[in-house]
Amino acid sequence: MKSIFGFPNPVNEVAARAVAGMVFVLALAAIFTGESWLLLLLVYGFVARVLTGPTLSPIGLIATRLVVPLLDIPEKPVPGPPKRFAQFVGLIVSTVGAVLFVWVSPVAGKSVIGLLAAFAAFESGFGFCAGCFVFRYLMKWGLIPESVCLSCLLTSPVSPTKPP
Repeated sequence: MKSIFGFPNPVNEVAARAVAGMVFVLALAAIFTGESWLLLLLVYGFVARVLTGPTLSPIGLIATRLVVPLLDIPEKPVPGPPKRFAQFVGLIVSTVGAVLFVWVSPVAGKSVIGLLAAFAAFESGFGFCAGCFVFRYLMKWGLIPESVCLSCLLTSPVSPTKPP
């Protein structure tokens, strides 16, 4: 069970960006078609990736098994905990968007999913992971213990600890 319910650390940045690209496409498809079942796929994907990384996520599996090998780009390992936090944020945003779309207002739901699509586009196109950025500040402010991501201490442009 540990091999299924575990998040990779480190994470291949190339695969993470491929996943973000597919999330972007799926989010746009949901917005433009208005098909609520596409939102369920988004939510399920985030649940699967938070709990297992790519193991039970169709998008994660496509990214790691098909897209990344086809791209033939060298692996770029990055710390896993910030990526997992970003997936958790994506889970919250996609769930709020789906709930709003189905039970409150399709326009409000599409707006929230549009925000998700924008951040997925930043990750995929430019390598900017907004959730990772927030994670590092939460570490810096002491809201996330440094022990959660020791490798972040070495790789973060946002120093988690203040210099002496």
